[in-house]
Amino acid sequence: MKPVLALSSCWLSHRHQDGYEMLKEMAALGFDSVELSHGIRITLVPGILRGVEEGVVKVASCHNFCPLPTGINHAAPNLYTPSSKDDRERDQWLRHSKRSVDFAHQVRARNLVLHLGSVEFFWSNPGRKLGAYAEAHPGTDLPKDEKYAKLLASALGKLRDRKKAYWENTRAGLAELLPYAQAKGVMLGFENREKFEELPLDEDHAALLDSLPTGAPGGYWHDTGHAHLKERAGLLNHREHLAKLAPRVIGFHLHDVSADGHDHQAIGSGKIDFEMVGEFWRPEHELVLEFSPRLSVEDVLSSKQRVEALIAARFGA
Repeated sequence: MKPVLALSSCWLSHRHQDGYEMLKEMAALGFDSVELSHGIRITLVPGILRGVEEGVVKVASCHNFCPLPTGINHAAPNLYTPSSKDDRERDQWLRHSKRSVDFAHQVRARNLVLHLGSVEFFWSNPGRKLGAYAEAHPGTDLPKDEKYAKLLASALGKLRDRKKAYWENTRAGLAELLPYAQAKGVMLGFENREKFEELPLDEDHAALLDSLPTGAPGGYWHDTGHAHLKERAGLLNHREHLAKLAPRVIGFHLHDVSADGHDHQAIGSGKIDFEMVGEFWRPEHELVLEFSPRLSVEDVLSSKQRVEALIAARFGA
C-alpha cells in the first residue's frame, strides 16, 4: 500500500466552465485521484458529478468551501470563519461547511480540509511589524536576528493574549461540525496556516487534536509551503513541528517555496527539503499537489515525477 497522490483543482478550475472537462484534463496528466479545492464554482458541479460517476477520476479530498456559495466565483476559503465574533458569520461558516461535508460525501471523498479562522486585530496586528522588519532586512536569517527575536516575542505575547475568544468560537463550531461529518463518513483535516494571526496557532494543533472525543473524525493536515514560511519567520521548526504531529497527520498539501518566499511552486524548484517531508508519509496518507495557476503543465508533470520517485524510494516501486 502507498499514499494516494492527487492533484488539486486550484491549478486549473478558474479556466474551466465544465467540471467534466476539468476532471478529464487532470486524468490526462496521469492523475487518478484529485482534490476539489476551494475554487469550485457551483456551475462546475454537474460535470464533476458526471465525471465521478463515470470513473474519470476519484475524488480523494475536498477543501472547504466546496462548492463555493452561490454567487461567489473566486476561491474563497476564508469567506466565513468559525472564529468570528459575528454570530451570523459563524452560522454561515457552519452552514456552508456542512454543505461541503455533504458534497464530499456525494463525490465519495475521504477528507475535507478546513481553515479554522484567525485572531482579529483590526488596526494593530503585530504581525505587520514582523513583515515590515523582514522587508527592511532582505536576506537576513530572521530566526537568528536578535532584534527580530525581540519583536517576535512581543508579537506572540499579544497574539496569545487576544486569541481566547476567537479560539473558543472555533472550538464551538467544530463541536457542531464533527458529529455531522462523522455521520457522513468524512474526515476533517485541520490545516496549518501561513499567516501570523491564523488559527490554530502552531503550538495549539496538538492540544486541539488531543481534545477531540474518541473516534471523532478529525486529523492534522500538513501544508509544506505554509510550514516553510513559518520557519523562515522564526515561528516553528518544520521538521520538529511535523514530527510532533506525525501520529495525527491524515494528509499533505505539497508545494515548494521560492528563495524570495513565493509558495505554491513546483516541487524541487525552491527551498523545501521534500526528502525530509517524505520521511513522515504513511501508506494511508493523501498527498495533494497544490499549485499556483501560473505553473505550466511541465511544472505539474515534473513535480508529479519527483513525488512519485520519493514514494517509490520510501514504499517500493
